[in-house]
Amino acid sequence: MEQLIYNLKEQIIERLNLTDTKPADVDSDAPLFDEGLGLDSIDALEIIVLLQQVYGIKITNAEEGKKAMRSVKTLAEYIIEKKG
Repeated sequence: MEQLIYNLKEQIIERLNLTDTKPADVDSDAPLFDEGLGLDSIDALEIIVLLQQVYGIKITNAEEGKKAMRSVKTLAEYIIEKKG
């Protein structure tokens, strides 16, 4: 789980071109949107594409996506749950 969280942080930083951010700067429990990393809806689409390309996981509805993308930790838990 810790390795997956670290990998997700690296992938999100790279995918969203957050050049001044390091994985250690991202709190695993901090919100990805609004007050946490401050991501927006375009960033959410990038994360959805990342999940499909890297992990083979599709988010099928908005409510599921909102729940999964609360934080890096919830994203990792979602991946583990879907990969079962």
